[in-house]
Amino acid sequence: MTRDESRQRVLVVEDEPNIASFARMYLEAAGFSVETAERGDTAVEMARQSPPDLVVLDLMLPGMDGYEVTRRLRGEGEVPIIMLTARDDPVDRVVGLELGADDYLTKPFNPRELVARVRAVLRRVDAVPSAKPPGAGTTLSYGELRVEVGGREVHVGPDQVALTPKEFDLLVALLENQGLVMTREALLEQVWGYTFLGDSRTIDVHVRQLRRKLGDACPIQTVWGTGYKVTATR
Repeated sequence: MTRDESRQRVLVVEDEPNIASFARMYLEAAGFSVETAERGDTAVEMARQSPPDLVVLDLMLPGMDGYEVTRRLRGEGEVPIIMLTARDDPVDRVVGLELGADDYLTKPFNPRELVARVRAVLRRVDAVPSAKPPGAGTTLSYGELRVEVGGREVHVGPDQVALTPKEFDLLVALLENQGLVMTREALLEQVWGYTFLGDSRTIDVHVRQLRRKLGDACPIQTVWGTGYKVTATR
């Protein structure tokens, strides 16, 4: 069923009523349909019964914390997730991104920035089918590594490797630009689809995960002080 772009559904998971109400007010004013949940376990059930277009997710929640909610949602689909939390520890940010969160916003936040990030993430998600239509047949290969772009599958030799949506998109971006040094900022803009407002450590986290999952087959090289590249094959 085709979605009404002006009424995309956002699930705000936040146990502080004033913050949930604040976020809801601005998102609804921006044209989104908004539901709220105060508990992590409640949010998972709501997402299962009626999948939202995007989840704005607090980390510190009763019933089930935001990390576990992310694991559950990631295990069942690819709904975009923006983590919203008072915790500004870089470790928390890294863990959230490693679990597959699409973005990270700390409290206190500017409500216009929240709306901008929600719109940007949804634009990126909606743009994927037209940019990379299913069955397009594009295959990117590098040694033992094979990436089926249309089917969004990654194989190392005979084994399929499970990547998060962001890990997959980052790998494709680097493989499609073999021989070029990609700055962190350029990768953030290309993969996230907008000028990222957080820090560029996001890219480092995802590259680390790709190296862990792909092992020796990972073709990504670090260009110190600049970014990353994949050496062009001859």
